Amino acid sequence: MNENRPPRGAGPYRGPPSQPRDKRERERDRQAAATRAPAPRVSARPLADSEPAAPKGPREQRLYGLNACLAMFARRPGDLRKVWLLESRIPKLKDVLAHCVKHRLGYSVVGEEDLQKLAASSHHEGVVFGAMPAQELSLSAWLRELPPGPQLALWLDGVGNPHNLGAILRSAAHFGVAGLLLPKDSPLAISGAAARVAEGGAEQVPLVRLGRADNSLAQLQSAGFTAAATVVRGGQPLYGTALPERLLLLMGAEQSGVDPLLADASALRLQVPGTGAVESLNVAAATALFAGEWWRQRHA
Repeated sequence: MNENRPPRGAGPYRGPPSQPRDKRERERDRQAAATRAPAPRVSARPLADSEPAAPKGPREQRLYGLNACLAMFARRPGDLRKVWLLESRIPKLKDVLAHCVKHRLGYSVVGEEDLQKLAASSHHEGVVFGAMPAQELSLSAWLRELPPGPQLALWLDGVGNPHNLGAILRSAAHFGVAGLLLPKDSPLAISGAAARVAEGGAEQVPLVRLGRADNSLAQLQSAGFTAAATVVRGGQPLYGTALPERLLLLMGAEQSGVDPLLADASALRLQVPGTGAVESLNVAAATALFAGEWWRQRHA
């Protein structure tokens, strides 16, 4: 009879009571546990969520309109990423499609409805590009590359409509404007709508992003530019005024005009004479007249 078995009715038998472990055995177990690699910690979130976000680079944009797309391809073929087109546009875009095949870029022949969705516009003219945006320049970088001699620069103060931007770029390219200057807080940038309206001009005129207005104006004056604020009334008439060879035209929004501080810091105030039957010209139309007169005086 086992002396360790409990008396009847005392509960199930669980074997003999455990004996105290040897001290040296316990020490060996402790050391073995200390040398084991700790178990991996399991996060409740995916690993990617716990890692720092990658820096954001320029995002691919959609360009549309035949002339806008062809100008982009001629100027920056390396920025092209994808092409969608109507079958009827294949003959006009043969070089583009050959480039896509050579560089393993995707292109798709699609229908009218698909192009409207891709462009978010009915004015796609049969082609949409997926492309990286053109790089904006700093004022210092732009001035370093600017050739000496006559130059015209446009400073858009408060202008915010992308269609106006496109029309201004088209006129700027036609009249040889050296750069389009945008305040640091301006929402303007080259969009699909602006590029289409520009009809290729968006690829010809550099966009320059300014810093502080007073510092930027001082830099431009040091580079030989004479600032001229365009005004609705109270300025010298455009026609009959000798325009400086290096001219900075400050074009304001149609409702508010050029900022008064910028206008006060300008050497000239210019206006387009007219009947006065309307308050003012559209900013894109006015820009074309000012740029055209500057060009005429240089090349007449």
